[in-house]
Amino acid sequence: MPLGILGRILGRKRKATDFKAEIEAHLQLETERLREQGLSEEEAHNAACRAFGNVTKAQERFYESRHWLLWDNLSRDVRYSLHLLRKSPSFTLAAILTLAMAIGANAVVFSVMNALLLRPLGLPREQSLFSVNPRTGVLSYPDYLDLQARNRSFDGLTAMNVAGVGLDTGHGASLTWGWIVSGNYFDLLGVEPYIGRFFHSSDERGPNSAPYLVLSYGYWHDHFQDDPDIVGRTVQLNKHPFTIIGVASSEFHGTNPFVIASFYVPMVDQEQVEGVNNLNVRETAWIGTVIGHLKKGVTAAQGIADLNSVGSYLEKTYPKEHQRMTFSLEKSSPFMGSGMTVGAQAFLGALLLLSGLILLAACANLGSLFSARTADRSREIALRLAMGSSRTSILRQLFTEAMVVSLMGGAVGIWFSAWLLQWLSAWHPLPRYPVQVAVNPDANVYALALLLSVISGFVFGAVPVRQVLRTNPYGVIKSGSTATIGRRITARDALLALQVALCAVLVTSSFVAVRGLMRSMRSDLGIEPQNALLVDVDMNTAGYHGDQIAVMQKRMLDAMATIPGVEAVGLTNLPPMTLDCCASSLVFTDSTTDLNDANAVTSATQFSISTDYFRAAGTSLLMGRAFTLSDDKNSPRVAIINQHFAREVFGSEAKAMNAYFKQPDKPRVLVVGIVEDGKYGSATEPPQPAMFLPILQSPATEAWLVLRSKSEPQQTALAIRSKLHGLDPLLVSSTETWSSGLAQSLFAPRMAAFSLGVLGIMGALLSITGIFGMAAYGVSRRKRDLGIRIAIGAQRSEVLQAALGRAVKLLAFGSAAGLLLGILASRVLASIVFDATPRDPFVLAGVVVAMALVGLIATWIPALRALSIDPVMLLREE
Repeated sequence: MPLGILGRILGRKRKATDFKAEIEAHLQLETERLREQGLSEEEAHNAACRAFGNVTKAQERFYESRHWLLWDNLSRDVRYSLHLLRKSPSFTLAAILTLAMAIGANAVVFSVMNALLLRPLGLPREQSLFSVNPRTGVLSYPDYLDLQARNRSFDGLTAMNVAGVGLDTGHGASLTWGWIVSGNYFDLLGVEPYIGRFFHSSDERGPNSAPYLVLSYGYWHDHFQDDPDIVGRTVQLNKHPFTIIGVASSEFHGTNPFVIASFYVPMVDQEQVEGVNNLNVRETAWIGTVIGHLKKGVTAAQGIADLNSVGSYLEKTYPKEHQRMTFSLEKSSPFMGSGMTVGAQAFLGALLLLSGLILLAACANLGSLFSARTADRSREIALRLAMGSSRTSILRQLFTEAMVVSLMGGAVGIWFSAWLLQWLSAWHPLPRYPVQVAVNPDANVYALALLLSVISGFVFGAVPVRQVLRTNPYGVIKSGSTATIGRRITARDALLALQVALCAVLVTSSFVAVRGLMRSMRSDLGIEPQNALLVDVDMNTAGYHGDQIAVMQKRMLDAMATIPGVEAVGLTNLPPMTLDCCASSLVFTDSTTDLNDANAVTSATQFSISTDYFRAAGTSLLMGRAFTLSDDKNSPRVAIINQHFAREVFGSEAKAMNAYFKQPDKPRVLVVGIVEDGKYGSATEPPQPAMFLPILQSPATEAWLVLRSKSEPQQTALAIRSKLHGLDPLLVSSTETWSSGLAQSLFAPRMAAFSLGVLGIMGALLSITGIFGMAAYGVSRRKRDLGIRIAIGAQRSEVLQAALGRAVKLLAFGSAAGLLLGILASRVLASIVFDATPRDPFVLAGVVVAMALVGLIATWIPALRALSIDPVMLLREE
């Protein structure tokens, strides 16, 4: 405390003491004067006091004139509130935990929303930075160049893609992730290097013309120990020499801070980075993100119209490659241009709404608890009023108590949310990818928690105000009651019913999500992930190109087959039901001559596989034959299709066998086999047509080995690593069980089930406290009535009906309404969770049982309290 304030407080106390001494001296002098007039000591003292007036009142007036009354009243109210809360530890604990749970949930959800959508990127001119999103989601490099040259709305456009490479800094190659960006990337963003320099558009003079590498600050710090002489050093990127020319600053995390980038490399080096050169191929769209600064004075709508005019030009100029080329703009955010689905955004928004409703329910609960507590303290409040206390001072004390509880609950809630958010920030949900969601709370989150604490304290502290204002102290002292018994529906009843309905919605949604997740784990995926291992081997990072790829893939298959316990080995460019899946291709009937997109009969998921892939994957071949080594690039093109493909393209499986279909710009394909249907991209997808092509006819630089083994996965993984290192020490690979890869593809439904489960538990706990508060309040204010009923012989069931009837009716009504709303809300989950249906008998029965348990737990203690009322003791007290 500042010395000045302390001095004023001490001075105030000293002056109050002096004033008291002056009063005593005055009374003593007056007493002496009256004694001299012949009065006795006692008579003189009494007469002096009568003449002076109320001494205590004079001292109070002097005290109030010292300008510190508010501080003293506040400190006294806080001390008294803490005293009362210490006397009721169960109430205090329930109130603090209820509010902590609600405020903590809001802090967590808001922090996630803040990190994903609201937090600025920390870039210059960020307000004018937009993501250019084509209708197809991706652009070719020539299209990007045309957009850059022909638009009139942007100061510049830059393109970028995430790339994984084999980076060798002198200690062996390792899989490293970074950004492959256009040459104007750093110039457009307006950032400066920490050391060295950035590359520019002037460095790009054709394919592979700029072998330059810019390191992120984190990678430089971790791998080069902040070596300032790193600039100019040469490293190997996919066995190609690249020169480190600079290091980005520690504050720069790109335009997607959730991708932990280790480097930045020019896009003209695509062939050396990704193993293919599509810089001049307009048919191949591969650029995932294009961003730019809108010119000053240009609106987003004008920018979209300008881009669409460029799209119309490209449609007319290149009709074969482009149809309906339109664009949209997205304001700068951490997920700008990332393809974050509308469903995920809606889900986060729904979580924020639900957490807000949970806080509202918590305030309603605490309002009921405070009303019950005020009713229990009715005699104390009446006595204070009768002794001269103002209703304002009593209300001030009640509000102080509410604020103390809300601030304590907010402190606990923000502490827990900070711990949880730190854990989430360190969590890597997708270990194979450089993804990390930094959701550490910032000043905005703490400010929100404080604001919610203060608002919550005022909201639930205001609930008992009416009780205090309408209290008749003489009636309470005489009868012991603070309220009459009414039957009308109050706002508190409506809030409780809404809260119970919300709880039922959350419980229903969580049951639906869990059941859908259980079904997805047991659904027919068309593969058998148990006892199967996936090995990701990127041939490009090891420097393999052209015919070298097929030769090395054959050597890898032969080497894997020699591992003890391995029953089958296959190869695929992309395994089903993993995050990498899937690629697709348009399909035309054999009779189609104009292979325009509009004439395609379907779009099918496409895989390139080896001869023994189906046996390794556990996929059943229903008709025809598997691929053989003779199905190479020198033989006619063949394919194996799934049942849905056969029915959609040919009408039946029998007609599909030995029939032909076409793909864009490729020879006709002969169907030589049919396999069972399956899931390929996600467990929530409807049946999809799929085709499998021989990898010798459709080679891929990225290859996944599929091994079916009866040995322990750890032992097999060690053997795989040893075999690959023996083939080529520079081969970069990662091994995982197919079950773990499947778990990553189920990440979204699992997170949905987990989030809804947590919110369901929170809703149930809040409903328990809410019903408990109402039931306890009902018992407290009807003690006299219940005592009379017991005294005249009422049955236990009649007493319970009188005490808890309203709470039970609200529970039943809210549960029924919430169940119906939950059934409707569960339709949203269908886009995230496989087969999420609320019409499952298990879900309906589970919700009914859960809500019955909520009601039983919530009314247990009030019921015991109602039944334990002793009418004799009650009447004696009153």
